[in-house]
Amino acid sequence: MEMHDIPACPRCGMENTYPDETVYICPDCGHEWPKVLAKTEEAATVVRDVHGNALHSGDSVVVIKDLKVKGSSIPLKQGTVIRNIRLVDGDSEHIEGNSDKIKGLVLKVCFLKKA
Repeated sequence: MEMHDIPACPRCGMENTYPDETVYICPDCGHEWPKVLAKTEEAATVVRDVHGNALHSGDSVVVIKDLKVKGSSIPLKQGTVIRNIRLVDGDSEHIEGNSDKIKGLVLKVCFLKKA
């Protein structure tokens, strides 16, 4: 198996993974996953919050730090709840949603936790 055939870690996204018999191992976060699941996990992108919880369309999330919003003079304050999120197809790092004051947000999941 060539190096570029080995998938990146589904938990932390690092590409230092290596095969070991029937599993892939990530030395960065210690996550192990079966080789047979690797291809199906790539096909079905899993979106995870800052704590590693899986997010789904319709979930609510909480902003974990104050964020500047491009095109708006109103910052998104820590603790703001974003309800009824939408996942972006093929993108495991962003979600779409609306706050009470700002509509049409695209947010990075590294600044969100599941409510």
